[in-house]
Amino acid sequence: MHPDLEALLVLQECDQAVRAADAALAALDPEMRALDDAAQAGERALERARRGVDDAVGRREDLEKRIANHRVMQDQRRQKLEWVRGAKEASSIMAELDLTRSVLVKDEADYMRSGDAVTAAELGAAEAESALEDLRAAQAPLREALGARRDALVAERERAASDRRQQAAQVQADLLVRYERIRRGKAPFALYPLHADACGHCFTAVPTQRRALILRGTAIDGCEACGVLLYAVS
Repeated sequence: MHPDLEALLVLQECDQAVRAADAALAALDPEMRALDDAAQAGERALERARRGVDDAVGRREDLEKRIANHRVMQDQRRQKLEWVRGAKEASSIMAELDLTRSVLVKDEADYMRSGDAVTAAELGAAEAESALEDLRAAQAPLREALGARRDALVAERERAASDRRQQAAQVQADLLVRYERIRRGKAPFALYPLHADACGHCFTAVPTQRRALILRGTAIDGCEACGVLLYAVS
């Protein structure tokens, strides 16, 4: 085999190792994304529950202020009623007192129910927080294992990339440029073995004279159809 072609084949093996490490790293992404999605769903549930507590407390506080205002208004009208002498004006104030009293009764009933709503909202928030803590605890060993696998694969890729850089330095510059150009093309690899009398990638027949040179290892030649470099398997 041509020595330069042999160097290219070793380089291609290094590229395959780098590609395999990249694929293995990419395969971890769905697992990590599933863990993140579950955690984010739990966080959103807790956030909604906490907003529910804030809303329930806010409604209770609003009712408390309304009740206080109605009572002040009632006191003011009662005081005014003591000074009124005309029957018509007194009747009007009494009607206002009755209306405010009915509103006050409704608000007080709503206020009593709002306490239950606050309690229920706080219970829901506590349950959501507990569920999120349980989820994080359950995910912790899974995340640790994924992290260890990722670290190992990153180290493996760095070793493969380092080997690749060292091997690329052993290839003639013009051949390396040609190899890189082919590798960026549509073919999965830059080098393919002869398949009988045809290209091992596209299976286009290789002319007899060129095939003979490839078989003897005296020349580095490529496929006229797809452009990959061809070599003979010894």
